[in-house]
Amino acid sequence: MSKINVLIVDDSAVVRQVLTKMLEDDPAIHVIGAAADPIFAMERMKLHWPDVIVLDVEMPRMDGITFCARSCQSGRRRW
Repeated sequence: MSKINVLIVDDSAVVRQVLTKMLEDDPAIHVIGAAADPIFAMERMKLHWPDVIVLDVEMPRMDGITFCARSCQSGRRRW
């Protein structure tokens, strides 16, 4: 069975680090990366589209809701 690819997007370095550690403890999950804001996340997603995004709602430069809407409109969704 293939692993679930997860991208973490949060402006807090501590939260990104803790979530990465927690998720990587599960053998069924692969954290493909972590981004400090949605702009960096969009660049990372151009290289590898995640199965799941763990997303902070309040971030600088773009809020998580707007990022989620733009990601869904990108045409790369799998559902």
